[in-house]
Amino acid sequence: MKLLFNIAWTHVSARVRQTLVGMAGVAMGVGFTIMMAGLMQGSQIDFLRQLVDTMPHITVDDERRSVPTQPAEREYAAVQMADIANVGKRPGIKYPESVMGSLRSWIPGDVAPSVRTTAIIDHGGARIGITLTGIDPRREIHVSKLASQMREGKLDDLSRAPNGIIVGEALAEKLGVKAGNTVLLVGGQGIQLNSTVAGLFRSGLKRVDESQIYSLAGTAQVVMGQNGVVNQLRLRLNDPMSAQKVAAQVEAQTGYKSVSWQEANADLLSTFTVRDFIVLTVMGAMLLTSSFATYNIISTITHEKRQDIAIMKSLGMREYAVRRIFIIESIIIGVVGILFGWVLGYLLCYGWSKITIFNPLTGTTVPLQIYYSAMHYVIAGGISLLCCAGAAYFPARKATRVHPVDIIRGAS
Repeated sequence: MKLLFNIAWTHVSARVRQTLVGMAGVAMGVGFTIMMAGLMQGSQIDFLRQLVDTMPHITVDDERRSVPTQPAEREYAAVQMADIANVGKRPGIKYPESVMGSLRSWIPGDVAPSVRTTAIIDHGGARIGITLTGIDPRREIHVSKLASQMREGKLDDLSRAPNGIIVGEALAEKLGVKAGNTVLLVGGQGIQLNSTVAGLFRSGLKRVDESQIYSLAGTAQVVMGQNGVVNQLRLRLNDPMSAQKVAAQVEAQTGYKSVSWQEANADLLSTFTVRDFIVLTVMGAMLLTSSFATYNIISTITHEKRQDIAIMKSLGMREYAVRRIFIIESIIIGVVGILFGWVLGYLLCYGWSKITIFNPLTGTTVPLQIYYSAMHYVIAGGISLLCCAGAAYFPARKATRVHPVDIIRGAS
């Protein structure tokens, strides 16, 4: 093996320019692959973080996914039932405090009650449909990031202002209001309520900032026309990625529809899957393309060293041993190129992380999010090394299969 390595090193070091070009090709492929992986995964993680921070991990609503089991099904084993009467029941979750106490005993997180309804906000002739969520500020800090998203005022100001509400910055800009102004809330049953803007928040998602307002639970109940009703429970978990599993357990225990943040954004998450596939395809093509430089170098060396191959085979060296020489050469080029590619990839990631982009939707300047992971380096390096070895195998195999007498005769 030492002899094979010495021969391979002699071939590589004798053609410095070609060797450097091959190493540069591998380094560029590995470096830009690491940069793309870090950029794409970083942007995806940052978007998911904003998405998760603007909504509870699990939402339990006062509805059921299917019609409850009818008495005829239990007593008479009815096979089919049609035109089942939809008996109107008082909305809300039954015994919410008991349900929350039961959930707190086992869920890895916390739960808080809320009252969710729709309304119209009216100010200066501008009427906009909004979603009103009534909360308990003391409990809300455990299930959402609303307190840290406040741009004016505090969460506790809801209790100080008469019928206080917290409005998204984008909605406040549309209405032309600021903290301390009075607006009119109109409920679905025609109930009108003068409310004071106690603060402004910004979640980072325009659709939320334009359509969501918060108030005390009592205020939302008045607008809804249902005093004492709690029609939603909001859960926040220590591990957001376990939301689907926990939501299924909560629904099985309570019977109420429990929606995880993954289920609520299933369409959006499916686009990430497609995007990931496209990105992986592009990165694989980049690494494969970089291996063509190695293929050209090994092809040139095998063509120039045909007489050396004939002499080595005449002296009794096996074909597989001769092939190993050229594969070792490609591995040398690949390993050195990968090392430089790792350095290049880190420098590219660091440089891109210093670039800031203005977001016209939120009106803020944010840096590009880069995700640093050792797996990006290992995977890019491993695939590149396999491509280099594969690129060297085929020209080496073709060269070593020629009979040494034919080579020597052709040379003479």
